[in-house]
Amino acid sequence: MRSDGGLQGLLRAKAGEIARAALIFAIVATLAATFAFVAGVLDPSRLTPAKLVDALEGHDGLHPGFRRAHAKGVCFTGRFEASGAGAQLSRASVFARGEVPVVGRFSTGGGMPYAPDGRVALRSMALSFSLPNGERWRTAMNHIPVFPVATPAAFLDFQRATSPVAATGKPDAARVEGFLAAHPETRAFMARLRDGDLPSSFANGTYHSVNAFRFTGGVGPARDVRWSMVPEAPLEALDKGTLASRPPSFLFEEVVARLARGPLRWRMRVTLAAPGDPTGDATREWPSDREQIEVGTLVVERAATEEAGPCRDITFDPLILPAGIEPSDDPLLSARSSAYAVSLTRRAGEGPAPSALSRGPAEEGARR
Repeated sequence: MRSDGGLQGLLRAKAGEIARAALIFAIVATLAATFAFVAGVLDPSRLTPAKLVDALEGHDGLHPGFRRAHAKGVCFTGRFEASGAGAQLSRASVFARGEVPVVGRFSTGGGMPYAPDGRVALRSMALSFSLPNGERWRTAMNHIPVFPVATPAAFLDFQRATSPVAATGKPDAARVEGFLAAHPETRAFMARLRDGDLPSSFANGTYHSVNAFRFTGGVGPARDVRWSMVPEAPLEALDKGTLASRPPSFLFEEVVARLARGPLRWRMRVTLAAPGDPTGDATREWPSDREQIEVGTLVVERAATEEAGPCRDITFDPLILPAGIEPSDDPLLSARSSAYAVSLTRRAGEGPAPSALSRGPAEEGARR
C-alpha cells in the first residue's frame, strides 16, 4: 500500500502535469487566435496577404499560371563563389570560402506576362542559393535601391489607386494624385524610375536588396546590412526615346544570347549600416559613404525558359534565410513572404503556364 506521503506526492505530480497541459493548451490556443487575427479570420477588414494579391490581380489582370508580380521572366543557373570575407560578418555558410550552386530569375516589373520590354520598368534579379547543410537562401533584388512605399497598407493603397477603372481602362488621375500627395516617397520613386538610367541589358544592371537584414554570428556584434550585385559589364543606359520601337522581348533575348557566348558575373557587395540608419523603411536609401565589403562573385552560366528551367516553382521569399542572416524590422518582409505564398498557391491550382517568352497572348486567351 502507498503511504499518505506517497499518495500526496503522486497527486501533486498529476496536478503538475495537468497544469502544464493546460498551459500548453493555452499557448497553442493563443497562437492559433493570433494567427487567425493576422490572417483576417477574426477581422474581415484587416489587411491580409490575399488582399495584397487580389490588388495585384486587379491592377494588371488575372493571368492564370503566372506570378502575380514580375510575371515576365527567364530562369538561369550558376554558382556563387564566396571569398571568405563575408564570414567576418555572418556565420551563414554561404559566406565561407568556396562555391554553392544558384538558381535565379531575371524579370521585369509588373504582373502582365506579355508586356513589352520597351517600357520604363524595373529590372530585377532573384536568387536561390543551395547551401551545403541543406539550407536555402533566397533574395529578390531590383535595379533601384529603394521601394515605392514603406508599409504593406501603403502598398495596397498604391495598387488600388493606380488600377484601371472600367469606364476608361486607365487609372483615375485624381485618385492617383491624391495618393501621391499623401506619399511623397512614392512620387520620388516614380521620378527616379522615369528619369534615371535604365540598363540596356539585364547583364549590366546593379541589383539591390532594397530591404535591410541583420548579419549575425560573425566576428563582433550583429550588423544591419543591405547588399547589392554589381555587374562586371559596364552600365549602358537605354535611349528611352527608342523604347517603343524595340522588339517586345528584346531584354530577354539579349541576355540569353550573351549567356550563349559565355558566363556573366556580378560582385556581391554588403553595405553596413551606421547607427541611426533606417532599417524598417525601404523607401529611404542609406548614405553613399557607408562601409562596403565584397564577399564573393555570382557567376551566371546558362538561361532557360520557365517551362524548361528550374525557377518556375520557386518563390523568392525574402524570409527563407540561413542561420546567420535574420530579417530586419522592415514590415514589408513579412508581407512579401506571405503574399508570395498566396500567389504560388493560386498559380499552382491554375496549372503551370509556359514561359511568356515561348508563346503569345492569343495562346493565353485560349487557355483561360
